[in-house]
Amino acid sequence: MASAARLGNKVDAGLLAGCVVLSLIAVVLKDQDREPIASALRRTIVAPLVTLQRGAERWRTAWASSDARQAAADSIALRAVKAQALIVENDQLRKIIGLGSRLEWGFVPAEALHSTAPSEDIVTTLTLTSGSTAGIKQYSPVVAPEGLVGTIYKADPTMSIAILYTNPDFRASAMTADGATFGIIYPHTDRVGGSNAYMLELRGVPTRTKLAANTVIYTSGLGGTFPRGITIGTVVEELKTSEVWTRTYLVRPAVAPSRVTSVLVLTAQRVTQGTGNIWGATVNTDSASKRIAAAADSMAKQAALLEAKARQATLDSVRQATVDSMRRVLNMPVTPAAPVSAADSAAARAAKAAPVVRDSGAARRPAVVPRRDSIRPDTTA
Repeated sequence: MASAARLGNKVDAGLLAGCVVLSLIAVVLKDQDREPIASALRRTIVAPLVTLQRGAERWRTAWASSDARQAAADSIALRAVKAQALIVENDQLRKIIGLGSRLEWGFVPAEALHSTAPSEDIVTTLTLTSGSTAGIKQYSPVVAPEGLVGTIYKADPTMSIAILYTNPDFRASAMTADGATFGIIYPHTDRVGGSNAYMLELRGVPTRTKLAANTVIYTSGLGGTFPRGITIGTVVEELKTSEVWTRTYLVRPAVAPSRVTSVLVLTAQRVTQGTGNIWGATVNTDSASKRIAAAADSMAKQAALLEAKARQATLDSVRQATVDSMRRVLNMPVTPAAPVSAADSAAARAAKAAPVVRDSGAARRPAVVPRRDSIRPDTTA
């Protein structure tokens, strides 16, 4: 072990001495003689050392810029999140603007403020940023572009409190799109959580009426609180109850309370004048399309009927002409006769067709006897 250590020290000392000698020689040599030796050393012995130094420098630069890259990545991710939030908000604002342009008048825009505190309870109220100063009153309807949100419970000068359709005190008179079925909207009683937490119930539907799934339910305008034609939701299924004369249906609301950020509060004048069935534009379009299709079918049927009548009239005319021609051939005499013109043939057919009237009373009519005037004796027969 000691001999090996001594041998290693001798080798190191020899290498050091050789390097010193070579360096002295390189210093003494002229430039034209020194350059080939230096070039050979760079290509052979110094090349791996230069590569290692280049790699170390690159790693040092990467380590120094890693923090900057991480900060840039975090900034891009944050911008992406904000951009998505802005897209959603802009979409909702566009819908609100579109609803306002359709209403044209009789509404107050407001922003909905949600509570930031985590809560497992169902949201039943909403704070709005407009109050009585802007014309909002108690029981004013609160709507969104998708449909009904709730009604105003309390109106302060600068803000107001709205109860949502999930509130136990919420009621609304409802109907189907064709106005044939009516009922009352209640909050769903079985609020275990999950998908049924924000459901509604349509009660009071007559037993003889059965609603299909996905039937759209609108406000009926009865009661004077909500105008006619605001979308409430769609029918999911029928609920089994103890009622005998009425049916109850589970309704999925058109508006999700957690997604409401901007709303419109309808004024009393708008409630009185109505909304013009703005939310039922799709239903109106479908019914108009059906009426147009029905009218087109009716016109097509009428055209086909007229065509069939014209074809039948043509066939009858050809058949009658054939029968007349056969009759003329059968009634023609054997001896040749002069050709009969078309006018004579028509006159003959008219004569045959005209009925012959015989005056049977002409032979039995008595002769006219001259009348003698008894007043004037000079008058003779």
